[in-house]
Amino acid sequence: MTSPTPIHEAVREHYAGRIKNNASCCGPDNCCSTDSNLYPADLLATLPDGESIVSYGCGDPITLASLQPGQTVLDLGSGAGLDCFFAAKQVGESGKVIGVDMTPEMLEQARGSAKRLGLFNVEFREGFIEDLPVDSNSVDVVISNCVINLSPNKSKVFAEAFRVLKPGGKFAVSDIVTDGPLPEAVKQSLSAWAGCVAGAVEASEYIGMMEAVGFTDVSVTPVFFDKETVDSALDDMKLDVKEYPREVVYKAVYSAKITAYKPV
Repeated sequence: MTSPTPIHEAVREHYAGRIKNNASCCGPDNCCSTDSNLYPADLLATLPDGESIVSYGCGDPITLASLQPGQTVLDLGSGAGLDCFFAAKQVGESGKVIGVDMTPEMLEQARGSAKRLGLFNVEFREGFIEDLPVDSNSVDVVISNCVINLSPNKSKVFAEAFRVLKPGGKFAVSDIVTDGPLPEAVKQSLSAWAGCVAGAVEASEYIGMMEAVGFTDVSVTPVFFDKETVDSALDDMKLDVKEYPREVVYKAVYSAKITAYKPV
């Protein structure tokens, strides 16, 4: 069983505060968004009436996943449930969506929204993504949105995702990765971990960890942030600008569309 680390606690406290303040994961103008620019208009049109567009992510794993009716979908770090609600519409009543999150405040809001929206094919479970409360070989698709970078043990996350996927199952996530090492001051900052930056690893390392647990056909497609977005994220973390060169972060940090498969 996974025991919470200082990183887990810092992240959990950060997101609990964000949901209480109805804010995005990293702040209103940086890597995560409270508006509709992460998702295409046709996907937004499927959002149930009465649900606000508040994303705690850095991309659109739903479109990436190409979900089909009847599938079972697992969302790693499901937060307030937005991606789960999109997925629930796509898999239909014959399908099932499971969201796993470690933050009680997030789970409370997600469960309340699901009940209010009348989505009975969605279930939210409390747990760590390094130790999923999900049966082996039971899921068709694993999705996630700007969460795996927050984990202090990404290899365990990938191993768990591989375990719960059915043979032939798909892994489709949006996440933060880097092209080159981050400054040590950023890597050691708990606020930078919670802010979706410090925990990010190089794309080649990310791919290597996935392949090591058995994933095949791993694909990483970059979506680079502009300078203003990175500045906003770093300002939100309140790091001393003298401690690290921002130019390194500008070049290094980006969102990525990541897919892979569990062999048949």
